Amino acid sequence: MNKKQINKPHEILVFQQNGSGESKIQGILKYGENLFRLNKISIDENLPPVIDNANKYLPDDIRADIVLDYLKHPDISYDLAIMCRDKKIPVVISGKKVRVKGAITPPT
Repeated sequence: MNKKQINKPHEILVFQQNGSGESKIQGILKYGENLFRLNKISIDENLPPVIDNANKYLPDDIRADIVLDYLKHPDISYDLAIMCRDKKIPVVISGKKVRVKGAITPPT
């Protein structure tokens, strides 16, 4: 591994709904110094109770070292977890019981 790779900041992609991840984002920015490059995708609209296909709300492609999911809608979280699994990107889905192999679901 060369020196450039060692010093490269980790890419974090945060998904949030109606500001649900803002305090965590601010913590990463404050305490992470230059170790992370953070991008966020915010969904700030009223959503139906059931979403059959979350592609409307998710990007076509995800590029990150890790994904943090602070979405409130379980259908979008589930499809996001599938997307991350297929791309072999770790995803942390806080406080939800999403049953997708590889998704990390710590209690809040």
